[in-house]
Amino acid sequence: MAGTTVVANENGPYLVPGSATYIDADGKEQKTTGTMFALCRCGHSSNKPFCDGAHKKAAFTAPKIELTVTAE
Repeated sequence: MAGTTVVANENGPYLVPGSATYIDADGKEQKTTGTMFALCRCGHSSNKPFCDGAHKKAAFTAPKIELTVTAE
């Protein structure tokens, strides 16, 4: 079964291909745009769960990781 590969960039965010539908803090359904979105991995983003680049200023370090998510 094919899956979705999520890449955690070295010292950066999780990159997820595709788009996602989610419920925001106000309870409204939202959808990401584009062909990929980035999720915060450092905990410093002011736009959680999405990355806003704060990992650069925070000098976040972490190794690159790739994982494949499958639905069973």
